[in-house]
Amino acid sequence: MEKLLAPLPPQIDLETPSVLKALIAAHRHLAELKGVAKTIPNEGMLISTLALQEAQSSSAIENIITTQDQLYKYQLHSDKVDPVTKEVAFYAQALHLGYKEVVKVEALTLNTIIEMQEVLEGNRAGLRKTPGTILKNELTGEVVFQPPSPDRLLAYMTGLEQFINHEQSLDPLVCMALIHHQFETIHPFYDGNGRTGRIINILYLVLSGLLDTPILYLSRYINHTKDQYYSLLQTVRDTNEWEAWILYILKAVSVTAKHTTAVVEAIGDLLIEQKQHIRTNHKFYSQDLMNSLFSHPYTKVAFIEEALGVSRATATRYLDALCNGTLSKHRLGRESYYVNDALVALLFELPPIE
Repeated sequence: MEKLLAPLPPQIDLETPSVLKALIAAHRHLAELKGVAKTIPNEGMLISTLALQEAQSSSAIENIITTQDQLYKYQLHSDKVDPVTKEVAFYAQALHLGYKEVVKVEALTLNTIIEMQEVLEGNRAGLRKTPGTILKNELTGEVVFQPPSPDRLLAYMTGLEQFINHEQSLDPLVCMALIHHQFETIHPFYDGNGRTGRIINILYLVLSGLLDTPILYLSRYINHTKDQYYSLLQTVRDTNEWEAWILYILKAVSVTAKHTTAVVEAIGDLLIEQKQHIRTNHKFYSQDLMNSLFSHPYTKVAFIEEALGVSRATATRYLDALCNGTLSKHRLGRESYYVNDALVALLFELPPIE
């Protein structure tokens, strides 16, 4: 007989002394990140650059592997990259869609979650209508986990939607840990459940006011600790013991927030440095130009045309002039593209996970 999934929150004490201690650190690091992000003149540029890092890391957890170089080239020419890179790029598009909806309606609805998954997977399959993937013990063949039957999915997801969008007495970070576990256990879609669940994490932080923009991505930490992640997911299902899982998520938040703060600070420093250089050496300097260059570490003439409202010839002249100290010029097919090498190095050369 199928084991029914209990509604959230669990009827046990979740905010133990260890959890409360970890919450202090996680909130401190999140607050630092939120503050540092405000120092960037256009936070949209952070979303554009950091979202691709998240897309790459989140997809890698599912063994969908591409490089940041390929992802940036996809932004330039979506028809000139491999299908795997397109699949990862869909993740970034799904995240942007979800963020816009959460800001617009001040809620994270089931419809938005379904829409994100549709973008991510490139189809409109919706909630699964067949049994989910059964996990078995490789040694004994015993069923370890079986997702809920299709006829229960709508009720379970509606209950999760209500939990997400109603004020809770629990700390929002504890709620995020509960939401992520519940979603992954419901496993509502044919595919893309893990990636959709990780998008929900960051959107919930925005919805809860802990961040203004979706720039904290836990996937790199999860990918680095994948065995522990899956083990703790299953431990909660087997025992209803939540503390270790919540502590894992809180550590992921702390470690990732510290790292992201350092990256955002470095982006801010580089922005000031390049702004001063371009302003000193080029009469065409503008804040719109800087916003475009930092939103697109790999850029092309069409991006500058659109951002500055100039002709193709003028945009080409600007970009070629910036190759003297800021950009480097490359070829992709018949068209040139330009790379902000210092920004790319900052984004690509990530420090190791603690």
